[in-house]
Amino acid sequence: MIQRFDTILKSGTMVNQDGEGVRDIGISGGRIAEIGTLAADRAAEVIDCKGLHILPGVIDTQVHFREPGLTQKEDLETGSRSAVMGGVTAVFEMPNTDPLTVTEAAFTDKVKRGRHRMHCDFAFFIGGTRENVQALPELERAEGCAGVKVFIGSSTGSLLVEDDESLRRILQVIRRRAAFHAEDEYRLNERKPLRIEGDPRSHPLWRDEAAALMATERLVRLARETGKRIHVLHISTKEEIEFLRDHKDVASCEATPHHLTLVAPDCYERLGTHAQMNPPVRAAEHRAGIWRGIEQGIIDVLGSDHAPHTLEEKAKVYPASPSGMTGVQTLVPVMLDHVNAGRLSLARFVDLTSAGPARLYNISCKGRIAAGYDADFTVVDLKRSEVITNRWVASRAGWTPYDGLRVTGWPVGTFVRGKRVMWQGELVTPATGEPVRFLETLKP
Repeated sequence: MIQRFDTILKSGTMVNQDGEGVRDIGISGGRIAEIGTLAADRAAEVIDCKGLHILPGVIDTQVHFREPGLTQKEDLETGSRSAVMGGVTAVFEMPNTDPLTVTEAAFTDKVKRGRHRMHCDFAFFIGGTRENVQALPELERAEGCAGVKVFIGSSTGSLLVEDDESLRRILQVIRRRAAFHAEDEYRLNERKPLRIEGDPRSHPLWRDEAAALMATERLVRLARETGKRIHVLHISTKEEIEFLRDHKDVASCEATPHHLTLVAPDCYERLGTHAQMNPPVRAAEHRAGIWRGIEQGIIDVLGSDHAPHTLEEKAKVYPASPSGMTGVQTLVPVMLDHVNAGRLSLARFVDLTSAGPARLYNISCKGRIAAGYDADFTVVDLKRSEVITNRWVASRAGWTPYDGLRVTGWPVGTFVRGKRVMWQGELVTPATGEPVRFLETLKP
């Protein structure tokens, strides 16, 4: 029986859990129908991918797209456009918006705003607070919910749960893995006098290594007490890596491209407040420690922590300047440059950006190139050399800390559920984003 396909990706080097090799991929109805050697006359459209690598769609599990309430910085459309321009096929978006995403009404509104307006598929975190604890078990099972997100240390927005008793109450009632911004708020408040006006180099002195480690240690203790799973976002210290190595049964963790690429004090001297993030970019020993976490398999996923602010906002004198930088569009090229430099394998990159997120969050039908799965692909040219520029960035913020950086390895195509959304730097399909499906939210 001859099978007809909507699209065939022809002669690309497919990278997957079973290694890599030249294969054709047949797509029907938005899903992967067949993998192998496929005749070109069996498809309505054939896309030549010879010389290109076809990766499972990259999933960025931490972005801030600022809608509603802060749309001068970004919104769901512009943020997702930036995502697909960089090869990202799905994003998990954070709840520190205005109003905060902490109620059923606010969450449902976000899903409605995103559907067929976002260019990639999406999930939203529900914010965990003292006030909505009893509602969390139902909220975390809503369509398109990635789980509960809690800020132990204050960052952008007003979401904050700093005390152990409130954190324990949240962990006791939820069932899914919860994600945490782990900086100890009590220590941050004590160390505020260490900030030096006009000098962002004091940012990692204020928000020091101990603040991160203390919060992570507290989280692991509470996870063991309550028998729950936790996910520690944006690891920034070598001490956290060493600690989490012995607690992988309850704790997963994330690394970001900026903590793997930038280094203090150089980044603050070159970029000023444009390098200001929470938790901060730190000295070279911490960057090396996070790379060791990649090498040893301690780091589970990569997330960009795309957190845009306008150039006017970032121009404020430190510490009045907000923390955050763009990152969703540069995640793939920056990390492919690390692949080409020999710092990690292409297979490990795939594990960190597709298989890892699918495994941690129990994503349905994404994270692998497999028959029956969504036809989500990130198509890259590993040999292509390009310079990242502010002009290339599609985010409403319009800037990147990597402006002027030459990289080797470039996203040339983004496919979301079989639709070619971006190809060779052009947005080619209207927005068709849908909520990501999770095994733990599939209602009977």
